[in-house]
Amino acid sequence: MTFNLLAALPIILPKAVAWAEEQSALIAQNGQPLDVSLVGIAQRVGVSRPDQIRILEVPQLPLPGDPELRQAALSTGLLGPGMVGLTLGYSIYICHGHGTVRLLSHEFRHVYQYESAGSIASFLPVYLGQIATVGYQRAPLEVDARAHEIHHA
Repeated sequence: MTFNLLAALPIILPKAVAWAEEQSALIAQNGQPLDVSLVGIAQRVGVSRPDQIRILEVPQLPLPGDPELRQAALSTGLLGPGMVGLTLGYSIYICHGHGTVRLLSHEFRHVYQYESAGSIASFLPVYLGQIATVGYQRAPLEVDARAHEIHHA
């Protein structure tokens, strides 16, 4: 049986927003600010406030403790072994050894998207709705982030 994200959105969205806000606060408190070169990359992909970005390197991306939210994240491929970066507002998780310019520019573009939306609570319904209807690869916000990847600094 496949997981129906679209049907589950009304139930999991409030949980997803709460989890994302908790993780964002944790990264904001423990993460590192950008160095000068990364500030420049963030600005190149449209970020208005790169001084607000914090990056926390982790062995693997955390999974939500809530069973329904965890199932949604894993079954849709949003989180799991193949994912090495996750942006939540100005807060970014990067798995150890994966902090490439390409990945960071992709994640910085998501920061820009969060800035445009105004908050995690405004961004996530749009983002998850896109993934639920057209899938991760074809979601317009993911297509946009890939289009703004910088392959060489």
